[in-house]
Amino acid sequence: MDGDRLVEAFVELADTLVDDFDVIDFLHVLVDRCVELLDVDAAGLLLADQQGRLRLIASSDEQSRLLELFQLQNDDGPSLDAFATGTRVGHPDLADAGERWPRFTPAATEVGFAAVDAVPMRLRSEVIGALNLFRNRSGELDVTALRTATALVDIATIGLLQQRSIHHHQVLTEQLQAALTSRVVVEQAKGLVAERLGVDMDTAFAALRGHARRHNLKLSSVAQDVIAGDIDTPELLSAPAKTKPPRG
Repeated sequence: MDGDRLVEAFVELADTLVDDFDVIDFLHVLVDRCVELLDVDAAGLLLADQQGRLRLIASSDEQSRLLELFQLQNDDGPSLDAFATGTRVGHPDLADAGERWPRFTPAATEVGFAAVDAVPMRLRSEVIGALNLFRNRSGELDVTALRTATALVDIATIGLLQQRSIHHHQVLTEQLQAALTSRVVVEQAKGLVAERLGVDMDTAFAALRGHARRHNLKLSSVAQDVIAGDIDTPELLSAPAKTKPPRG
């Protein structure tokens, strides 16, 4: 194993904070580096979508791509087991794996694969996918190669989850900023309505809100229209919002 190339691979997989981060390209780097650096002949990667369903994301060649799709279509194979259990799943000789994977095994051996190892993409209790490593020769995967594959998968998993977290945070930040901006617009419109109609701020707000509800509009949109002069302020009070009946 080339130590310098291994270090470069770890650096590549750790760099998920770039502005133009591309998850597809990122995961293709993972499968390509596994084939390049480990004693495997092909690799494929399945990733769970938002509904928890596995999807084919990357493969090192056409054979592994078709085999990964075959697993998904037939609900049978090592990647699915690794994803379901969150643990490594492997078989050193697919010639006698028919009972374990009755549909996957003949499909894999037909295209020349003799052994397989599947490593889950897992961080603590969260499993987001699985990496399949295919070999043309039977036998156990070398311990060092297996450790390296696990480390590469782990760093890729952390990178993906970090990217998801950052994206989620950005969405929340944008939503909060939009809410704050809308609130400023509403306050401006409320003051404008109160001044023009000679009412207090609570009545002005009730008028804006009532108009928005009657016309099925966003409050911020009504406020913007009032400020722009697209809504005549007297019409805001033409049908005031219903008030709660007094208790008692």
